Amino acid sequence: MKAALPFVVMIAMGAAWGATQPLSKIAVSEGYKPFGILFWQTVLVALILGALTRLQGRRMRWDPAALWLYFVIAMIGSVLPGAASYSAAVHLPSGVLSMLLSSVPMLAFPVALAMGNDTFRWRRLLGLTLGLLGVALLVLPQDGLPDGVSAYWVGIALISAACYALEGNYVAKWGTQGMRPVQVLTGASVLGLALTLPLAAISGQFIDPRGPWGAPDLAIIASSLLHAAAYTGYVWLVGYAGSVFAVQVSYMVTLFGVTWAIVFLGEGYSAWFWSALVVMIAGMALVQPRPNGLVPAAPLGNTGAG
Repeated sequence: MKAALPFVVMIAMGAAWGATQPLSKIAVSEGYKPFGILFWQTVLVALILGALTRLQGRRMRWDPAALWLYFVIAMIGSVLPGAASYSAAVHLPSGVLSMLLSSVPMLAFPVALAMGNDTFRWRRLLGLTLGLLGVALLVLPQDGLPDGVSAYWVGIALISAACYALEGNYVAKWGTQGMRPVQVLTGASVLGLALTLPLAAISGQFIDPRGPWGAPDLAIIASSLLHAAAYTGYVWLVGYAGSVFAVQVSYMVTLFGVTWAIVFLGEGYSAWFWSALVVMIAGMALVQPRPNGLVPAAPLGNTGAG
């Protein structure tokens, strides 16, 4: 039973994180805009992870070095990718969004090379090539995307993946200033809400929380809860089984994201989509580190590409 525990946690995390993509589609279904959604999401995540930090007996840091880290993580780990993904979610099927997120480890490879986090490896170059081929299979054929959907929105969605790839490499290179990941994400969420509140207000995207509440409001709450729970599970899994093992959750996120879109949103896809998905997963397998069972625990801050 103990040996099976990390696999059970990984599947649960994949199911939770995968569900956030269909929930994003619901959140934008009635006109809510990115900055309004992001503000309330960061509020909820900050409250949940802030409470968890206090329960762990850890204190938050607000010195200049910590604030800079929070700002960077807030921008490239929340505000920019969130704005891109929610904008794309209005136009793209949820399953396509989930598949495009699988490009994160592939995009992380060239970023890691540029930042000196990794050395050149032919296997990972092949993985990156397969990832680009997967995107091409999705956008180039006439039947790759649903009728009336522009490939432009695929490019917008890939901005989100590129930001996450940059975030992982930033943490891998410069660390977390000695803080635990939950502390960093709490601080980034606090700074993120300070950034998104004026953006939501100025752009007219602020969401009145007084109601009446509908499906988009409930989707925002559910997505925030699932993200906080999955991230907490990820931190535990890295500490229990090591970062090489934990990073394999990205397979589960992609597969569950597509599955939930079919089950709950009734989405259907072309043969080009399924071909692209297979190619993308193959590319993901080549760029990610190979798991060797339950490897020794790695430093929690060092979970980026490298």
